[in-house]
Amino acid sequence: MGTLAAGTQAHSAVSSTTEPLTPIWHPSPNFGARRDGLTPSLIVLHYTAMTSAHAALERLCDPACEVSAHYLIGSDGTLWQMVSEENRAWHAGAGEWYGQADINSRSIGIELDNTGFHPFSEPQLTVLEALLRQISERWSIRPKHVIGHSDMAPGRKSDPGPRFPWQRLEHLNLAGQRSQSTPQSVRMDSFRALAQSAGYTADANDDTLLAAVRLRYRPWGKGPLEPADLAPLAE
Repeated sequence: MGTLAAGTQAHSAVSSTTEPLTPIWHPSPNFGARRDGLTPSLIVLHYTAMTSAHAALERLCDPACEVSAHYLIGSDGTLWQMVSEENRAWHAGAGEWYGQADINSRSIGIELDNTGFHPFSEPQLTVLEALLRQISERWSIRPKHVIGHSDMAPGRKSDPGPRFPWQRLEHLNLAGQRSQSTPQSVRMDSFRALAQSAGYTADANDDTLLAAVRLRYRPWGKGPLEPADLAPLAE
């Protein structure tokens, strides 16, 4: 695949979140039609885990890799689009959310240039927030259906990782709000029931499910189940 010539494309810096974004179109051959007449009802966030945004862009557009996403946001805020939102990108793989499989046919995938081990940059997050607003408005996607790859594929995936600022998105009503309730029971069966009610219906054993929920709500959590693990999920 060809690379972008230096200086030939402007960054998609966002001065106002109400202004339409103008991604750099860099088409990937890795896509298909959404199955069964489905339209986007989820947004799935990923990190690239690669050395640079351009390395990720090349991979997401390489037919031999058979992987893609709708959007890629560089750490400097550059926004690329690789697959039309109407089409099915190959970003999610096996998994489930609220009992629904074939996440690729139900979602829009956004890749973030990040290794998973360092903070996400302010320019990148600013563009992400604007993009989330605009996609959610176009497809009437509710905040609780903006999820991480790790949410729908517990144990198999860990992105967007422990450094991703979910509470920032929650504060802006761009992701589902965590509960502030005090759980009445600190039992694994209660935890599993609450997690399933929050969308975590993919098959996972107790430890894997606990790790996935912690990755989203309290990535510093360690050890056995505790009240703080149930609190974000409580009704």
